[in-house]
Amino acid sequence: MAKVTYVEHDGTEHVVDVKSGLSVMEGAVKNNIPGIDADCGGACACATCHVYVDDAWLPKTGTKSAMEESMLDFAEGVTENSRLSCQIKVSDDLDGLRVTMPESQH
Repeated sequence: MAKVTYVEHDGTEHVVDVKSGLSVMEGAVKNNIPGIDADCGGACACATCHVYVDDAWLPKTGTKSAMEESMLDFAEGVTENSRLSCQIKVSDDLDGLRVTMPESQH
């Protein structure tokens, strides 16, 4: 289990425990975190779970697949630290992870 902090575009923080093996997106959906819609249910077929990963955590979240890169092309405000939260698997190593939702997802 890892504590993940989800930060809304307005700075509102939600700190929740997310079970190892779930995705960051699943943790958000199960805890009713606003700003992560997950329209495709985690199939990497939309960009409604777009988040910005804090720079310090980027190396621990793995690399983006070609499919994720392709889906990010449909997201607004993509930066170097943009990820689809459905593609980040939670593990004990991610305890303390912080992700921020873009303003376009409020």
